[in-house]
Amino acid sequence: MYQFNIVENKTDLALAFSVRKNVFVEEQGVPEHVELDEHDSSSYHFIVKDQDQPIGAARLRKLEETIGKVERVCVLEQYRGKKIGLLIMEELEKYAKELGVTKLKLNAQSYAIPFYEKLHYTVTSPEFLDAGIPHRAMEKEI
Repeated sequence: MYQFNIVENKTDLALAFSVRKNVFVEEQGVPEHVELDEHDSSSYHFIVKDQDQPIGAARLRKLEETIGKVERVCVLEQYRGKKIGLLIMEELEKYAKELGVTKLKLNAQSYAIPFYEKLHYTVTSPEFLDAGIPHRAMEKEI
């Protein structure tokens, strides 16, 4: 059984960053200074663990009082296809509602658009490059 947690200490934050570094920096080639950015210090972070091992992560940033931005959603390669991304998004959305957020935005890697569309996000932009990877903006009322 997988555990979803809001990051509340430096140890879990380091574990969330390790998952992000594995997926985005090592696997996808995103420069580390782009992956770990100035928004990390003002965002809410989330981690998924299998026992004590970190396997997934995400962050939520408030853009305005009622608008949030979902960022850095990732799952280690060996755990993909096990609905961990779905767990992350469902729990993140619940937490966002508790914060008073009514609209979520995100920039999805283009290959992941069908995943987010199943969660009722809609595309709101043409394709663009972020860190050399094709993306499209999406949003959802929650």
